[in-house]
Amino acid sequence: MSDIKFSVCIEMIFSDLPILDRIDAVAQAGMPAIEFWSWRNKDMPAVADRAAQNKLRIAGFLADCGADLCDPEIHKDWVKGAADSIDQAVAAGAPSLIATTGNEMDSIPREQQHEAIVESLKAIAPYAEEKNITLCLEPLNILVDHAGYYLVTSKEGFAVVDEVNSPNVKLLYDIYHQQISEGNVIATIRENIQRIGHFHVADVPGRREPGTGEINYENVFAAIAESAYEGFVGLEFRPSTTAAEALARVLRIAGQA
Repeated sequence: MSDIKFSVCIEMIFSDLPILDRIDAVAQAGMPAIEFWSWRNKDMPAVADRAAQNKLRIAGFLADCGADLCDPEIHKDWVKGAADSIDQAVAAGAPSLIATTGNEMDSIPREQQHEAIVESLKAIAPYAEEKNITLCLEPLNILVDHAGYYLVTSKEGFAVVDEVNSPNVKLLYDIYHQQISEGNVIATIRENIQRIGHFHVADVPGRREPGTGEINYENVFAAIAESAYEGFVGLEFRPSTTAAEALARVLRIAGQA
């Protein structure tokens, strides 16, 4: 069983600090990597420099494309934005980008939105392969956090991955969101690990750190560690205590402290 490589989302953790100071705090907490949401509102060279100074990896960030992936009318805009995001990932040394679909469009049949997602990912996949960047498509829950969002189930997410059929297009399996939406977390992970490019972690309810809710993260982490997964596991939660204490709790649950 190998150790999990954790990545700290600096949007939600150490959020009381200036953005560059959050990177220092992640290193002080003994974590190996950071991740964040949009790259467009950040001084990316400064972020990359501070991460390098702290010997941290940048695990990934959003493919912030300025267009919804599920909208067939703006297919070319999404693809261009994705290419720009891939260039940013290469410059930052990040292996992955997070792709979100946007909200479901009432005016367009759901099947057409599914096709738009597949076709846009197919269009950008060759560039992702050329640059060795993995695009990770993320389902979200609509019951608590993201009402109206298009992609909810891992089943449809994996179907998209299969249809795109690229080694550089995978699923972002967010354990928090999928526990709310469908459960069956460990079995889903074990059955689909080759199609998962990134994980996100938070407990249910409350989106707090592991150990605060109903998910047995000791068992979940063991299932990931025992698999063939080699990517990062992103910590995207709201600490119930200090950020440093919450991260230390994660390491204890994962058997790394």
